[in-house]
Amino acid sequence: MTEIAQKRVLSIQSHVVHGYVGNRCAVFTLQLHGFDADSINSVQFSNHTGYPVFKGDVLNGEQLNKIIDGLGENKLLGYSHLLTGYIGSVSFLRQIIQTLKSIREFNPNVIYVCDPVLGDDNVGLYVPEDLIPVYINELLPLSTMVTPNQFEVGKLTGIQIKSRVDAERACKQLHDSGPSIVVITSLHYEDNSNTQSDHSEIICFASQKRKLKLGDIYEQFEISVPKIPGEYTGTGDLMAALLLVWTSKYKNNFQKVLNNTIATMQSVISLTYNSFLKEKKKIIQENQKKIPPPELKLVQSKLAIENPIVTIK
Repeated sequence: MTEIAQKRVLSIQSHVVHGYVGNRCAVFTLQLHGFDADSINSVQFSNHTGYPVFKGDVLNGEQLNKIIDGLGENKLLGYSHLLTGYIGSVSFLRQIIQTLKSIREFNPNVIYVCDPVLGDDNVGLYVPEDLIPVYINELLPLSTMVTPNQFEVGKLTGIQIKSRVDAERACKQLHDSGPSIVVITSLHYEDNSNTQSDHSEIICFASQKRKLKLGDIYEQFEISVPKIPGEYTGTGDLMAALLLVWTSKYKNNFQKVLNNTIATMQSVISLTYNSFLKEKKKIIQENQKKIPPPELKLVQSKLAIENPIVTIK
């Protein structure tokens, strides 16, 4: 039986040679916080898909199985956490389920953080639609934490969130399917009574289900932050990694987990935005037909990742 490390993560998600999405976000963040982070790349691209051109390879389920078999035969599957992000096919997604079962043979208490990357409101779905029922029926029941955005919540629950009541109802439905922690990473409300309807702010809504002797209780938090102009790639990947980090450090203080996570996110995006403003003139002068979303200034945000300064609670 392999030794089980308390801070050892297997991260399975996308990878780019240039830029910061998927594992390029997650591994750096995890390592800064003292986690041994092993990574498997579901895709390996030259750069993120917001550029005019991207090229690379996609890992299939059989290839993933070979890698996991190698780790298992060498008794290297004693992970404390499994983190998954972008998965592009049903065969690969089902192999994730087998991977989790293999890890649980070594560590029955492994924590599984599932970021169900399906799409967003701007683009719609960017994975095949047949992944959705696999997430709902097979993956969510095995998850400890799930971190969808507003669009993804709608696909996973059928609930279109237009108010806090809808958010609470969606979280309850997701809790009932398996995960004890649900974090809707970004959303806005549409009801006229709420000040968020102008989309000038982004809401993070989070719910933690705790089992007590007298029954289940739900801790729920809503944090609103100013929306920083622009569109950014990799933010969901970064947020999932941060939530893994802080829930590991503060098991009994979910408010602190959220405060620290949001503080880092705002700092990274703000720095990225300000840097992009300086670079934008040069990009326009070079007559690029399509300006890609700016790369997150992750390395430059090292201190904010390690020791966030909380200003919004």
